[in-house]
Amino acid sequence: MRILHTMLRVGDLDRSIAFYTDVLGMRLLRKREIPEGKYTLAFVGYGEESDTAVIELTYNWGVAKYEPGTAYGHIAIEVDDIRKTCDAVRARGGRVTREPGPVKFGSTVIAFVEDPDSYKIEFIERRK
Repeated sequence: MRILHTMLRVGDLDRSIAFYTDVLGMRLLRKREIPEGKYTLAFVGYGEESDTAVIELTYNWGVAKYEPGTAYGHIAIEVDDIRKTCDAVRARGGRVTREPGPVKFGSTVIAFVEDPDSYKIEFIERRK
């Protein structure tokens, strides 16, 4: 068994695809409209779906905003240089909500950013 994808409901599919591809450097792997169900799916990721877990962005036609809720935590992405990554996110218009630094009660270096729908993404710096 393996994790295939994480699904997020988004209010503006083009804006979300731009964030995950232009700001976070993922690729748009596939996009599919389901007219009967009035929704569109877009899958983004760093590798092929056959090899890695990806993110499914679901746009329900006519729904412009969702509340992430109190049960949602975050998506974690490993990065080589967390400070450079946060600088690149800012340069591309992304929002860093927690600057790089050690996790509370530990030494792992983390940072947080938010996507356009306020979903949190954690960067974890790869240990050298």
